Amino acid sequence: MEQNQHEQRRAADQEFQKSLDQLQQILQNDSTQTEETPQSPTDHEGDRQIAETSSIIDLDVWEDAVADIDQYLQQKGKS
Repeated sequence: MEQNQHEQRRAADQEFQKSLDQLQQILQNDSTQTEETPQSPTDHEGDRQIAETSSIIDLDVWEDAVADIDQYLQQKGKS
């Protein structure tokens, strides 16, 4: 049974690391896109729409990350 717990911990750790890597990659891509996109002072409506869309996407990413972290901590707590 100890072998099984070790395998579960390892699998949970791998999933957690994978989620963190994905989150980091998304944040880096978002940061790069923000830096590369020149801002036009006359395009305020477009900026607002982009900000709203980005917030929704970022919120979904954060919620997924939190869910992964919760799952990891629950798995770790059961051990």
